[in-house]
Amino acid sequence: MATTLRFWKMNGAGNDFVMLDNRDLSLSLSTEQIARLCDRHRGVGADGLLLVEPAQSDGDFRMRYYNADGGEAEMCGNGARCYGRFVNFLHEDKLSNIKFETMAGIISAEFEGDQVRINMSAPHTLKLAQELDVAGGKLTVHSVNTGVPHAVVFVDDLENVDVIKLGAGLRYHEAFKPKGTNANFAKVLGPNSIQIRTYERGVEGETLACGTGMVASALIHHELTGAASPVAVLVKGGDTLRIGFDEPSPHDYTNVTLFGPADFAFSGEVSL
Repeated sequence: MATTLRFWKMNGAGNDFVMLDNRDLSLSLSTEQIARLCDRHRGVGADGLLLVEPAQSDGDFRMRYYNADGGEAEMCGNGARCYGRFVNFLHEDKLSNIKFETMAGIISAEFEGDQVRINMSAPHTLKLAQELDVAGGKLTVHSVNTGVPHAVVFVDDLENVDVIKLGAGLRYHEAFKPKGTNANFAKVLGPNSIQIRTYERGVEGETLACGTGMVASALIHHELTGAASPVAVLVKGGDTLRIGFDEPSPHDYTNVTLFGPADFAFSGEVSL
């Protein structure tokens, strides 16, 4: 007998998610069920799925995040903003801030209308200027983990970059095994402004936005140019988000924040 599931659909700068309330821990979805819910032809359709669950240690809640292929991932920046606003919605918008547990650490969220500011976990594993063979050519690749691993390549002509071919080449590159990486292609617009396109691991394609990718690209932009905080990041979905950070010592970042929209699209019921 089919199970009816109540869901909400949200997006953060075009990066879209199925949102589920699992505070009573009644849901236990398989990889196949999650992938089907995220399927744009056979399900609700989304880049990923988020579950609200009770905290296990130091947070107010626990965030579970799954990519569109049904695999669980450490974190998602746009998803975290949507998650924060969804939790506030479940509490009748009476909260001013929350903190929640992720596989990448504790994340906090503050609410300003339909905009959300999240404090990210500390970035790590920064590497600059790796020369890699990708899809038959050489690329200068920078990388950093901003909750999940990201590679960043700066280009002059962002519009004509083959994001799928080069993104897949980086995602599965030997340098990033065994788990692979997300791949960002960035263009400098000004001293404190960049534009990016992102190939997301787990989605296995380009998305309209990627929060952790914005943070990674902004921090690499700072590393290469000395750009001051905050850095404005324009994404494919058309939104511009702001990345804030402190750098108390070289290559060491604290108080990393991501500020931008988290919007409700619709809600409904679906049969599993």
